[in-house]
Amino acid sequence: MKAFELIAEMGHEQLVLCHDKASGYRGIIAIHDTTLGPALGGTRFWQYKSDDEAIVDALRLARGMTYKNAVAGLNLGGGKAVIIGDNRMVRREMIFRAHGRFVESLGGRYVTAEDVGTSTADMDFVHMETDYVAGLATRSGDPSPVTARGVFRALQASACHRWGSDDIAGRTVAVQGLGNVGTYLCAELHAHGAKLVVTDIDASRIKHAVDTFGARAVDLEQIYGVKADIFAPCALGGILNDDTIPQLTAEIVAGAANNQLLKQERHGVDIEKRGILYAPDFVANAGGVINVYSELAGWTSQRALRKADEIYETTLGVFEIAREQGIPTYEAADRLAERRLQAVGGLVRTWPQWPRKS
Repeated sequence: MKAFELIAEMGHEQLVLCHDKASGYRGIIAIHDTTLGPALGGTRFWQYKSDDEAIVDALRLARGMTYKNAVAGLNLGGGKAVIIGDNRMVRREMIFRAHGRFVESLGGRYVTAEDVGTSTADMDFVHMETDYVAGLATRSGDPSPVTARGVFRALQASACHRWGSDDIAGRTVAVQGLGNVGTYLCAELHAHGAKLVVTDIDASRIKHAVDTFGARAVDLEQIYGVKADIFAPCALGGILNDDTIPQLTAEIVAGAANNQLLKQERHGVDIEKRGILYAPDFVANAGGVINVYSELAGWTSQRALRKADEIYETTLGVFEIAREQGIPTYEAADRLAERRLQAVGGLVRTWPQWPRKS
């Protein structure tokens, strides 16, 4: 891997490789852009096939956080961390304390939180070593309910744009992935009268969705081609690709997973050609980072939910930009984010600063 060429191509400021021999910790922290503020993004714990795969994932996720925070109107830049290893391990304290020390070493340029494979309990371990962590159990806690609320609002906005009404009663929604966010999303959908088709790698989660929400379960690979009005990917990224896009029967894709388009420029166009309305992932799933920001800004949980409700209007705004400029929705979302980055980045700096550093 040509790391410097890759960082330059993707526009990152910093890539940090971290290792602690005593705990066996191997981590990567990627900082994409700090124009709007300190880089914020969760820590993902995953068994990657190679170090290169882990680095690329961290870089892609960090870039996505820059755009997500910008579109959500938050004063935060974009960053992400990944820890390489088995996230099912039981003894976790030393791994996450080591991670906290490396986060602390960045002096506030990066603020972490939970992500795939990590929990609020893990963040409590991180907090033993640094204050640059959010999503703590004793503060804003699990961001999943707020993330799910935002995805639901993006889904409603998509329905309004496509069908002229955001009422989803009687609509069939295929939900891929029943982790915390996917399950909370199912609860929102069920409460509003939607019919659910679900899949997950965990049989107990499927059983819960079937028993609680009256969902119909299908095999992992069947979820793409199942007859549905809306497809909601809530697992890992890269699931919209050459193999899966031709299988889709849904008119709308709106879900919580990050980086849903395997190759953004190619598959964002492919899904558009199929006549499928795509709600860009970093717009739809911004509720989680809104929840984390609420902790940093001292907001109440009610204010965080109200901010997540704004994703409805933001999603409609993305669709309007796409219509006006004749571009795919993924590109319209990028332009909305870049517009804010340029506006804030172009503000006049006042000098001299005080106290002087030299």
